Amino acid sequence: MSLDLVIRGARLSDGAAPVDIGIRGGRIVDIAPDLSSEASTMDAGGGLLIRGFADSHLHLDKACILDRAHNQTGTLKGALDAVTAAKRDFTTADVYARGARVLDKAIGQGTTLIRTQVEIDPVIGLAGFDAVRQLRADYAWALDLQICVFPQEGLLNYPGTEELLRAALTQGADLLGGCPYTDTDPVGHIARIFAMAREFDVDLDVHLDFDLDPSWRHMDEIARQTIAHGMQGRVAIGHVTKLSMLPPDRLADSVAMLRDAGIALTVLPATDLFITGRDHDHGVPRGVAPAHVFHAAGVCCTVATNNVLNPFTPYGDCSLPRMANLFANVAQLGETGDLDRCFAMISDDPFRLLGHRADITVGSRADLVLLPCASRAATVAEIGRPLWGMRAGRMSFDAPAPRLLKP
Repeated sequence: MSLDLVIRGARLSDGAAPVDIGIRGGRIVDIAPDLSSEASTMDAGGGLLIRGFADSHLHLDKACILDRAHNQTGTLKGALDAVTAAKRDFTTADVYARGARVLDKAIGQGTTLIRTQVEIDPVIGLAGFDAVRQLRADYAWALDLQICVFPQEGLLNYPGTEELLRAALTQGADLLGGCPYTDTDPVGHIARIFAMAREFDVDLDVHLDFDLDPSWRHMDEIARQTIAHGMQGRVAIGHVTKLSMLPPDRLADSVAMLRDAGIALTVLPATDLFITGRDHDHGVPRGVAPAHVFHAAGVCCTVATNNVLNPFTPYGDCSLPRMANLFANVAQLGETGDLDRCFAMISDDPFRLLGHRADITVGSRADLVLLPCASRAATVAEIGRPLWGMRAGRMSFDAPAPRLLKP
């Protein structure tokens, strides 16, 4: 068989024997222990080869704005107010430039699949959406970009927002989001986004229950609407920091609720740690939902970046292994099996949530990323930075390990 490229000595799972990967026409055409070919070769050196990482929740449109937007209080309200003020000056060119800066970082960190949240309202209009839609086209050489449009500042309380959301869905947005806690009628907000999702036949991804008061929540209404609309497996909820404050019995009930409704849970540790607990001067709560508990029970769970260098999260390098490591620290996870599950929450589960396969098989497109660590757990523990990546058999980035200059 004629091949364009052979990757030699790659491991496709922890502890597996090294194999060779034969690529032709941008697709994997053979996987075997010792492929005979005169094609060009790349040596994986026994490293772990994956389809890449998937970031299930990332805000490209409001990234990298610390030079113009400062969170005076460090709270959620402070972040919302700062972005609301800055957004008045957003342009399509501005959003594109900042979004490209983030995508460049993500590609170099081995991310090949992203769901980005894009704010829609009468102030920003479709400028942010137009910029991200262009980014999706321009960066198709390196990754798949899924666009979720949502009303950050409310829906029923903000006339003109629904019409703009409908326009974005008509013009190529992939799915619809929501943010009930910023609306004067949260339950009505939830009902409206479910009705729109059914009308346009798209999935939902909702910002939800972003505080530490366990006495009330909107998660129950989301679960009820999910079942009522037959949308099991098509709804995700993000943040849900209230879950971090539940005692074991109530947490178990919440796990069962999401599992039975087929709702995915996305945890955003960098933002959730930075924003929550600001009213405490000691004994500050972590405010990060225990995704590992839900994951162990079979709920689709993801750990994601959320924001980069803005009032919600004034740091970030788009490394998903770093984010998984941060979550493991917060959740006090150290066993190999637990760290392996943290790896799954930046790879297997977000790929599944976004409708893609994460396994490497004959016939699949040659989207591949080589990791420097011997296992998935080690990648999380050591925050292993990928060595190189390719898209459809073409190299997309190269980041060789440092070469030490010993005396």
